[in-house]
Amino acid sequence: MTTRTRMGALSAALAVLVLALAGCGSSAEPSATETTAPTETTAATETTAATETTAATETTAAPETTAAEPVTITMSAWSLNTTPEFQLLADRFHEINPNVTVELKEYDAAEYDTQITADLAAGAAPDLYVLKNLRNFAIYQEGGQLADVSDIVADVGAGNSAIDFYTVDGATYAVPYRQDTWFLYYNKDLFDQAGVDYPTGAITWDEYADLAEQITTGLGGDIVGSYEHSWQSTLQGFANAQSPGADILSGIYDYMAPYYERVLAMQDNGSQTDYATVTTNSLTYQSQFGTQKAAMMNMGSWYVATLIAQQESGDADAFEWGIAPAPQLDSSTFDLPVSFGDPTGLGINPAMDPSKLDAAKAFLAFIGSEDAATLLAGIGIKPAYVSDAVTAAYFAGEGVPQDDLSKFAFGTHDTRPENPVSSNTAAIQTILNEMHSGILTDSVSVTDGIAEAESRVASEVLN
Repeated sequence: MTTRTRMGALSAALAVLVLALAGCGSSAEPSATETTAPTETTAATETTAATETTAATETTAAPETTAAEPVTITMSAWSLNTTPEFQLLADRFHEINPNVTVELKEYDAAEYDTQITADLAAGAAPDLYVLKNLRNFAIYQEGGQLADVSDIVADVGAGNSAIDFYTVDGATYAVPYRQDTWFLYYNKDLFDQAGVDYPTGAITWDEYADLAEQITTGLGGDIVGSYEHSWQSTLQGFANAQSPGADILSGIYDYMAPYYERVLAMQDNGSQTDYATVTTNSLTYQSQFGTQKAAMMNMGSWYVATLIAQQESGDADAFEWGIAPAPQLDSSTFDLPVSFGDPTGLGINPAMDPSKLDAAKAFLAFIGSEDAATLLAGIGIKPAYVSDAVTAAYFAGEGVPQDDLSKFAFGTHDTRPENPVSSNTAAIQTILNEMHSGILTDSVSVTDGIAEAESRVASEVLN
């Protein structure tokens, strides 16, 4: 099916869904806004070996559809100043459907799940809300806080395979729009200044640590070779994805030990900013890499869009950069690098005004489509919908690195879920996060920290 044909099919599906609003008689409703924190969190998941393409991408606007009266639906969002995807999708949908407005309710990015959970309990949540990752999906779904949207799955299309993560017992409860993976970002200018060769895309974690030390030394110690943010994801995500037989639901975590020992050594030799400094000074990964305080950083693919936007606005320095596959456990996965992440999806609050449900479902069908994916790709967001047209749009975007290694990193990887879908996931991840901070602040040894976490998971979660 061509891009134009897919757009036509999507337009027809949206028309059917939105025209059903004609008899609803809904009116617009304002929503409150909240102050946001500058920190975005976590990423999405994909297993893909996408075909690289350099063809230009052509998109066609879906025909306008008309509801009897204007309808406003509300949607959660965060960090609107640095996360352009939300307003972009809302504006595009309004362009297709002029009588339907998607109004954003902004949350604190760092406290998003806590705040959205509180709003759901209080009956104050927006009509649609974002599922940042899979960590709490089972809790929302089992708690009856997600509407069944199985009837629109066919409108999303086969190109969005990540929708399977939100399907339980044959019913679907959310639609993914973003499908990130974690890459290695590197500053080409700083590598040049240090006299160190760029990453090859085929390095182990030990080689990565050596590279960070070389850069730190080459730059006189004023700039660190590597920045690792405070999230447990930055270490545990890779350990869980790359270690044979790893499964956080098992309650066994000794496979994480080499990852922690390596990071502690890097902190000790000064090639990586230490965890205590990151947390005490509330450092942001955007500022550390964007203002050239670190030459390398492992981070989710969503940061491509943020870095491009911040370099354009002046919030980040102007420098040449690229992306490479994340470091690997060993050389066996160099050809298909293993990374991690979760999808980012959108679900419907079942407590929303029923007269607006058709508009909400139409928006979900849109955000999971190739049309929306092409828009997201154009600003450097890695969407859930995969196609040659989407890949072409991604690399046609202004500011996106054009080197072969960046294209390889984008298109060739085995990305595994960070959070298995289980009602135990959130509780286990909380314990593992406490283990993470304890080890990296030297409050507990690697061996004792892991043993304590295993004991707590066994007694508090798996008993």
